[in-house]
Amino acid sequence: MHLHVHEWGDPTARPMVCVHGVSAHGERFRQLAEERWAKRFHVLAPDLRGHGRSTWEPPWTFSQHVEDLVDTFGALGACDWVGHSFGGRLILELAARRPELVRRAVLLDPAIHVLPHVAGWAADNERGEPVYDSVEAYVDGREDADGIDRARAVADMALQLEPLPDGRVRRRTSQAAVVSIYGELATEPPPPPAAPTLLLYAPAYGLVRDEHVAGYEHVVAVPGMHMVMWSAFDETADAVERFLEDPGAER
Repeated sequence: MHLHVHEWGDPTARPMVCVHGVSAHGERFRQLAEERWAKRFHVLAPDLRGHGRSTWEPPWTFSQHVEDLVDTFGALGACDWVGHSFGGRLILELAARRPELVRRAVLLDPAIHVLPHVAGWAADNERGEPVYDSVEAYVDGREDADGIDRARAVADMALQLEPLPDGRVRRRTSQAAVVSIYGELATEPPPPPAAPTLLLYAPAYGLVRDEHVAGYEHVVAVPGMHMVMWSAFDETADAVERFLEDPGAER
């Protein structure tokens, strides 16, 4: 199935496919693309199954998500992939199953493996309807709100939350899909890709564990929390650009 795709930059430039995290959306990469990456790359960012403007139909397994990515971008051949959180884990799954499609990989604070008790807690928290009083209330209520660039976060979430008749806003996600994905994230991950791979992570958040870091040659630690595009925008943009131009630059 072809996913809904957001695009920035010259269509003839080198493609960069950006994959968002669970409960997120493809336009999460809008600011990085418009301010930085689209000057060099053709940036493509899908709404994953169960998210945004793509189909919400099940199944929501790793196999199905990888199949959706291949259906949508396989014709590009080998290209650069950037994944945040769940999107980073999906790139690991893609690289394990279709390594010929991955030229270089970038993992942004990836959910390589979520401990089962953490995945269960997160899934339980997502069982309700994702309805909030306002965009600002959603951002301010996040557990990782400290240390973020609030203006960037509000501009990002305004693209994902749709208004309701009563004035509140609802996140564009299938909650059944979100709960299912957390279960997938508790399974054992594939090894690091054979392709050159950059692991960029936020040590303060703790999602990426020491045993994960040890498996990668190219590693960058950034300040702030999980939403690196909100809390370490310039550091993230710079590191990704340097790595994709020269994968030996980050060690």
